[in-house]
Amino acid sequence: MPGGETDGGTGDTGGPNAGVLGAPHRRGTLLLKRHFTGENLPQVRAQVEDAAAAAGLGGVRLGEFTLAVSEIAANAVEHAGGRGRLELRRLPDELECRITDDGPGFVPAIPELLPGLTEGCRGRGLWLAHLVTDRLTVTTDTTGTGAEVTLALRLT
Repeated sequence: MPGGETDGGTGDTGGPNAGVLGAPHRRGTLLLKRHFTGENLPQVRAQVEDAAAAAGLGGVRLGEFTLAVSEIAANAVEHAGGRGRLELRRLPDELECRITDDGPGFVPAIPELLPGLTEGCRGRGLWLAHLVTDRLTVTTDTTGTGAEVTLALRLT
């Protein structure tokens, strides 16, 4: 539900680590705030697309942004215990999505070229998100308190 918070059926309301990397940014207009799992990821993806379109993003950029957000959220599901949190905000000149999780953290390595297409070669989601967004930042803690990935596209 755009503008509202839901736990996506996980029952997760934040827990003891909610303020570590998941502290809310108090800038811009909150368009969507969701907890997600692999089960509700398609629904969350559609909500991101709808909210981004309503905020003024369109055409190819809308598809690219939706895909990038989907890839990062899928990474949280796959590598961080099956769930994560997403906040989509409209800033003055950007659309920003912040995805956080409580996983083990990771060392962000974004390859310069398209990673190979073999099963053993990973990292295409982060590479793709980096390629199609105007801003991508990764904050991670390898001690197990999670990761935060922020993606943004300019609206002007």
